[in-house]
Amino acid sequence: MPDYTSPGVYIEEIDSGARPIQAVGTSVAGFIGTAPDAAARPNEAVAVNNFSEFVRIFVQGVMRPDGPAVPAGNPLANAVHGFFLNGGRRCYVSNGPADRPLGAPGTDLDLLGAIDEIAMIAAPGRTDAASYQALLRSAEGLGDRVAILDGPARVDDAEQLTRVMVDGEEAGKGKKPGLRPPPSERGYGAVYFPWIRAQDALSGTARVDVAPSGHIAGICARIDTQRGVHKAPANTAIYGALGVTQSVGRAEQELIYPAGINVIRSFATDGILVWGARTLAKPASNWKYLNVRRLTNMIEESIENSMRWVVFEPNDRTLWKSIRRDIEAFLTTLWRQGALMGATPEQAFFVKCDEETNPQAEIDIGRVTTLIGIAPVKPAEFVIFRIGQTAAGAAVEQA
Repeated sequence: MPDYTSPGVYIEEIDSGARPIQAVGTSVAGFIGTAPDAAARPNEAVAVNNFSEFVRIFVQGVMRPDGPAVPAGNPLANAVHGFFLNGGRRCYVSNGPADRPLGAPGTDLDLLGAIDEIAMIAAPGRTDAASYQALLRSAEGLGDRVAILDGPARVDDAEQLTRVMVDGEEAGKGKKPGLRPPPSERGYGAVYFPWIRAQDALSGTARVDVAPSGHIAGICARIDTQRGVHKAPANTAIYGALGVTQSVGRAEQELIYPAGINVIRSFATDGILVWGARTLAKPASNWKYLNVRRLTNMIEESIENSMRWVVFEPNDRTLWKSIRRDIEAFLTTLWRQGALMGATPEQAFFVKCDEETNPQAEIDIGRVTTLIGIAPVKPAEFVIFRIGQTAAGAAVEQA
């Protein structure tokens, strides 16, 4: 306390003690594939902020002065173009040989895994079981991103999409081959079917089949900006889509949607829409919705990044109160934004950090434990209107 000796007004700056939790970004994608210029920046995760930058880095080296010399339909180029076209603003690209398995040590997924900024990963056009498993394993292991998977471009029988892919050994045991990616029990993966038809990103004229993962990642980024990560990235147009490789109707979707297959459908009046928001978790799981998984990822990483100041602080009631104050303020902001369900903050979440969660035995081994519960909003998948007649006319009751 300063020693004041002259009458007057004095101002002292004091620290309020509050340390606001900053929400991490959720819109950055990571793409793995073979670029048109296969020799450009190999074995490196390259940040790209627009499609022109992608062309300069990964395409110009093989372009003729009078136009592109690369064949139309490069999966990586079309995915990155679709990402930016649909609202994406930043992504990372790992350029590797087409015959290299995903997840080879020191390459591809490891390169993207070292970048905390990434919230979505995809390998455009890779629909084999090994690629699915590698992408899901990476997302589940890191816990801060989701895998956007491409389903097959088309199927002879939609029922194939309800059965998980099996390798040659399992097929030899009499199991029916399927086309569904393996399950992700905690919802770290989502698959989209079928592919879309679009103009080739490089030639600008040829109409090609395009794996949808890049466009879907761009839609997620667009929805995050416009509405928030809690909004399901569904019932929205796919910019640049001119058609689909296979038409899917309601009857087929009723068959495959419970298996976690998100359908891209063409509607006569609304155009081509993403018509599903589920993950590869079980239908009864708390993690069956993609927006719930992504919201939870954001909350977990935001708290982890912003609460590092707690390490080595005195483990007492003052610290517990500070932890509760900061996390409650963060979750209250999310509740006000509509990310959490409840008429009041008390209904939307709770934060417990006190003597009960931190008994003396835990304090003695250097631990401080906080228990957090949230009630994330979930999408209205099935909108039901019950219509009945009265003597005066028709009455509509929305369920």
